[in-house]
Parts: sequence; structure tokens; C-alpha cells
Amino acid sequence: MATLATVGSSSVLRFNKTEPLKTNPSSPFLGFVTSQLSGIKISCNLPVVVAPLKPISSPFTPALQPVARRICPFTGKKANKANKVSFSNHKTKKLQFVNLQYKKVWWEAGKRYVKLRLSTKALKTIEKNGLDAVAKKVGIDLRKE
Repeated sequence: MATLATVGSSSVLRFNKTEPLKTNPSSPFLGFVTSQLSGIKISCNLPVVVAPLKPISSPFTPALQPVARRICPFTGKKANKANKVSFSNHKTKKLQFVNLQYKKVWWEAGKRYVKLRLSTKALKTIEKNGLDAVAKKVGIDLRKE
């Protein structure tokens, strides 16, 4: 229903939705509404009821396996942020990575070699204290690997 309101010198036309839309029964997707001002037929698309969509904030599942981080599991060493200084004293950011090595270390309790990716500092610690002691201190289970 339309009402005409006059405010000062300007007039405002307001539409109130009191009646349901008159639709053509032959076409379920395209509806026709008759205008109350001049009797003109106005076509509009009626919404089609479909299954609810998944929310956009659903958790992301990557298709590929995650890449190994450049962190030593025994010492916790990771990359250091530093400046690369040129001759003109211009500083640019750079990363100083840990010296990580793939190494097969003999595990005495398991009577086998264990392939590990560890820093050279961790290698020296394992040679000094033993693999079992260092792994137990850090909380690494060697049976998984």
C-alpha cells in the first residue's frame, strides 16, 4: 500500500508491504506485481528456496602437506632477524637461518638408526650427553620416527 506524505514543499511517497505479492501461477520463478499508481505490471524475480550454504568462515584444509619449519627440535633454535649492511651503511632486512642438518644418529635403546633434522649445536650436545638424555629432556619420543 502506498501513502503520500507532504512535508513542507516536498512530497514523499512511502510503500508499505501489507498485501502479499500477486504472482502468475504459470511461471513459478518470475512473478508479476501490479503497481498501484498507474496499473503497470512490474516483473520481479522471486527467490528460490535452496539448501543452506556452508558458512564462509569454515576451517581451511590445505591440499598439500605442511612444509617443515627451520627450527631445531632439540635446541629450539630458529631464524634470527638481522640487517644486511652495505658499504654505504644502507640496511636491509635479512634472516640468518639455523645450520640444520639431516643426520642418522644411532639410538642405543632402540638398537637402530634414527634420521633427524637437527642443528650442529644439537649434534654436539647429543655426542656429549647421549641421544636418550637429550630427547628425554626436550620431550621428544624417538619411537615415532
